[in-house]
Amino acid sequence: MFIETRGNDGKKKSKVEFSYAIMNPSASFGGLYVPENLPKIDLEFLQLATQKSYKQITLDILELFNIDIDKDVLEDAVKLYDNFDDKNNPVPLAQIKNDLFVNELYHGPTRAFKDMALQPFGHILSDLAKKQNQEYLILAATSGDTGPATLDTFANKENIKVACLYPSGGTSDVQRLQMVTEAGKNLKVIGIEGNFDDAQNALKNLLASASFKEELVKDNIKLSAANSVNFGRIIFQIIYHVFAYISLLKQNRISLGESFYQIVPSGNFGNALGAYYAKKMGLPIEKILIASNINNILTDLITKGEYDLRERELFLTTSPAMDILISSNVERVLFDKYGASRTKEMMEELKENKYYKLSDEELKELQKDFSAVYCDDNFAKNTIKEFANDGYIMDPHTATCIKAYNELKEKNIPSVLCSTAEWTKFAPTMFNAINNDNNTYSDKEALKGIHKSLHVKIPESINSLFEKEILHDKVVDKQDIEESILGFIKGN
Repeated sequence: MFIETRGNDGKKKSKVEFSYAIMNPSASFGGLYVPENLPKIDLEFLQLATQKSYKQITLDILELFNIDIDKDVLEDAVKLYDNFDDKNNPVPLAQIKNDLFVNELYHGPTRAFKDMALQPFGHILSDLAKKQNQEYLILAATSGDTGPATLDTFANKENIKVACLYPSGGTSDVQRLQMVTEAGKNLKVIGIEGNFDDAQNALKNLLASASFKEELVKDNIKLSAANSVNFGRIIFQIIYHVFAYISLLKQNRISLGESFYQIVPSGNFGNALGAYYAKKMGLPIEKILIASNINNILTDLITKGEYDLRERELFLTTSPAMDILISSNVERVLFDKYGASRTKEMMEELKENKYYKLSDEELKELQKDFSAVYCDDNFAKNTIKEFANDGYIMDPHTATCIKAYNELKEKNIPSVLCSTAEWTKFAPTMFNAINNDNNTYSDKEALKGIHKSLHVKIPESINSLFEKEILHDKVVDKQDIEESILGFIKGN
């Protein structure tokens, strides 16, 4: 069963099943749904898993959660991993230093880690909508990768419409093209004048808006979301952290029961939350090391115990998926550590005063599981160049993790870092780093330049974007988002 991070308002059910939580992700008082209890994985589970495929391990962990989704639906959902680059190994683990490994999460259809969750999640949610004979509007707000992955998984699905919000000018060209060229008739992509936080706030406000829902009811449509506010995303983000450890065991890089560091480049904190839940379930993670760019809100929270948005400006960086100041999934960790009442208090303080502070004891509790650091664009670019010279290509988000690896490790044990996107999505930054220049390159010329200089393949799904027709060219002010979505629903 699933419960609410800010407690119950007496109007909603105090406990709901998984299917309800993913179809109705907005909980009481604007909170989120979380599992009432986490299942346990022990060393025997991990040992047996070394003989199993990623798909089978996924099904095993979903079975431990005992969610109310038919087994045949789950089996069909995980078959979508067959569409990744290597169906036998959808999440390769690469070694880049003696004790440092990269969990490559970007080998799916849209070349980013969001495919790991959204491919199966999209199938499950679509199946539920069809069985209910109910039309759903799925909202997505994106800093660059959630959008393409959401649009891909839901394109032309029955009983589903998708409205995707992205910050105009706040994504890479490739990410934007992946969205604005999507041809599914049930999809609407809307650029907004603002940043990702504006897009995410609009999504949360619409999920909680009675008047918006009333307008949808007129067309017999219900509302859900594809962002990681939806636990349907998070449940699949736990699994690849477990699989990374199993891969270490298979490669004889770690002994059964030995701990490791999990390094996560984090913006909205869903990836880090998946690691936290995996640790609580029994995965021997020594600590979760959070890497940020100069939008270092998470570093301040984890090192100082302060979440402070006052006088804070969002900076646009070369790692745009982390250009976020309001990290939604932090709330789920706060609930797990401090309970519903305290979480509600802090979330209300953040909304009203743009600030909350942990007590000394609360901060110590948070630091049992997390450490954090941040870096600037120059560090990331220098890191990209250094590793490219050694034959490994990493994107600007992955590069931030090297700062955490260098500065936060306290023990001589293996580290696994999450590589969340393929380099092709950020080609101009990559080309600047490799050439050690600040020239302005288009995505197309940067892709060609890197292909030629480093002899790396560009996936056809990326190459073909530049020849596709732009189908979604609308950019609106923040106050016009609701009107634009309702116009799409009503066919205007």
